[in-house]
Amino acid sequence: MGGSIGEVFLKNLAWAVSVLLLLATSFSAGAAQSNGRKLYKWVDEQGVTHFGDHIPPEYASQEQHVINSQGVETERIEAQRTPEQLAAEEKKRFEAEQKASRDRNLLNTYASVPEIERLRDQRLTLLADQVKVTSQFLEILNGRMKKLRVASQRFRPYSNDPKAPPMSDQVAEDLVRVDNDIHTQEENLREKRNEESTMSKQFESDIARFKELKGIH
Repeated sequence: MGGSIGEVFLKNLAWAVSVLLLLATSFSAGAAQSNGRKLYKWVDEQGVTHFGDHIPPEYASQEQHVINSQGVETERIEAQRTPEQLAAEEKKRFEAEQKASRDRNLLNTYASVPEIERLRDQRLTLLADQVKVTSQFLEILNGRMKKLRVASQRFRPYSNDPKAPPMSDQVAEDLVRVDNDIHTQEENLREKRNEESTMSKQFESDIARFKELKGIH
């Protein structure tokens, strides 16, 4: 506790000394400012306030204050931002612009909540139909693959019969092609279902935001 009080006392003492020096040199400072020079105030890493006609290089990037001969602040120079701070500010600005653009689009596109719901139902129905068609096609491909695998058992190397003929190029090509088609349609089905889920959530968000903008409860 005592050490803390001592540190505060020293800082206050240093600040008081700096102010006295400033007042003692007010005449010369006023003359300097009349010649276009500036008097600066800055704080060091110990929290001590300093005054001078230039900023030491090690403090050049931090917040600075320009004062006149009466000790009144006339200008404040913001601290230089780090690349991380600049990136965060740019991200925040971009997100704000995106939100404002989304709000404008909502208000310009829709007149009521039922209108949004109708469009939602139309698009989700279309996606549901696409999911259904893809699922049916996938069933057909799986059935075809099942038949091909049964047929392939009559050929080497799948057959245990030493007299079994080798698999024809056509059967081998059919196996590869149908297998590729199955993987493609499975991926299509996953994408459609993900799109369906994402679209449903997006419309829910749009409806909630539209109500907020319109003051609908």
